[in-house]
Amino acid sequence: MELQRLYFFTATIFKWRWLLERDQYKDILVESLKYLTSRYKIRVYGYVIMPNHIHLIWELLDLNGKELPHASFLKYTSHTIYHDLIKNHPQVLDTFKVESETRRHQFWQRDSLPVELYSPPVVYQKLDYIHQNPCRGKWMLSPSPVDYRYSSAGFYETGKDEFDFLIHIGERL
Repeated sequence: MELQRLYFFTATIFKWRWLLERDQYKDILVESLKYLTSRYKIRVYGYVIMPNHIHLIWELLDLNGKELPHASFLKYTSHTIYHDLIKNHPQVLDTFKVESETRRHQFWQRDSLPVELYSPPVVYQKLDYIHQNPCRGKWMLSPSPVDYRYSSAGFYETGKDEFDFLIHIGERL
C-alpha cells in the first residue's frame, strides 16, 4: 500500500476463526484506529468489524515509525489480544498456535487485501457493501446496518461518531 491513496482493506482472522465475536476484542481494534487517527497516520472513512474479519475504507497518511500504519494496526491488535488471551482465555490461545520461526501464535491471516479505490462510484459501492455486511447471509448480526455498533453505517445515517475517528467520505472525494 502507498501513502495518500484511498483503499478498501480487508483483514481476516487466522483460519477464519470468530475471534472478534467478543466486544472487548472489537474494542481493541477501535482503540487502535482511534490512536492512529489521532496521530495523523490514517484517515478512516468507513469500517465494519465482523466476527472474523474487518473491512476498512481508509487512507494511510504517514509512516508510524518505520512501518506503514496498516502493519502497526495488525501488530498492535495482535499483541493486545494475545496478552488478553494469556490472562483470560488460555484455552482459546492454543487454537492460534502456528509452526513458525518468527512467531508462536498468529491472529491475522497473512493475506490482508488492500484494493485501491479509483473512482467515487466504486468508493460508494464498497461503503454500501461494508454497511450491509452485518445484515447479510450467515451473519445477521443486526436487523439494520444503522443498529450495528461496530460499523460506520450509523455515522453516515445520523452524523454521530461514537468512537470519534471517522471522516465522511464526502470530505475526501
